[in-house]
Amino acid sequence: MEIERKYLIEKEQLPADLASYPFHKIEQGYLCTSPVVRIRRQDDDYFLTYKSKGLMAREEYNLPLPQEAYEHLKSKADGLVISKIRYLIPEKNGLTIELDVFHEDYEGLLLAEVEFPSEEAANSYTPPAWFGRDVTFSSDYHNSTLSKGRK
Repeated sequence: MEIERKYLIEKEQLPADLASYPFHKIEQGYLCTSPVVRIRRQDDDYFLTYKSKGLMAREEYNLPLPQEAYEHLKSKADGLVISKIRYLIPEKNGLTIELDVFHEDYEGLLLAEVEFPSEEAANSYTPPAWFGRDVTFSSDYHNSTLSKGRK
């Protein structure tokens, strides 16, 4: 079960030492958006993911994928293939902020996600001052929605 909150971030609010945090280069495409079936390259690893419906909490299954299968399926992606860098920033209570800095079609979009062990923890979370608007309950900021292109 994936339980996460999602926030928009303004460029001016980014941590000054962002480059000092570990990161992943991510490219992902969607074979289907309802239900979500995604392929992802994260650095040198490849995955096929299924996500159920939902906003803050939803089921998620990740399966390893050979590079050849990823490349084959990438050409079948429905819509845009999303490119981003994901920074991993330590947060209070042992949590991690996953800060996505989008490139190409969504250059300038910045989204922070925090994953939680329970819905109770997610609902009681107080975000850091540098976080912007909470978009957890807006499907507009799901990557599967973004893959359909700007409205």
